[in-house]
Amino acid sequence: MSNMMRDSQIMAQTKDENLGYMSDMALELAQMAEDTGLATLAYLFRMAALEASTANSELNEPDDLPRQITSH
Repeated sequence: MSNMMRDSQIMAQTKDENLGYMSDMALELAQMAEDTGLATLAYLFRMAALEASTANSELNEPDDLPRQITSH
């Protein structure tokens, strides 16, 4: 059973690292697009970076989602 838990932790860490990398890369691409005058493309890359960083935080704290929905 401990092997499954370890594997699960490794997979979660890998997914977390991949999402962080995707967010960083999207921000770099947004800056490159901005520098070349492609504001719409820069905006889309920034939205992709935001999506990746949001997915990253949701994976790290899955218990927060139900409280966020019911806390109004």
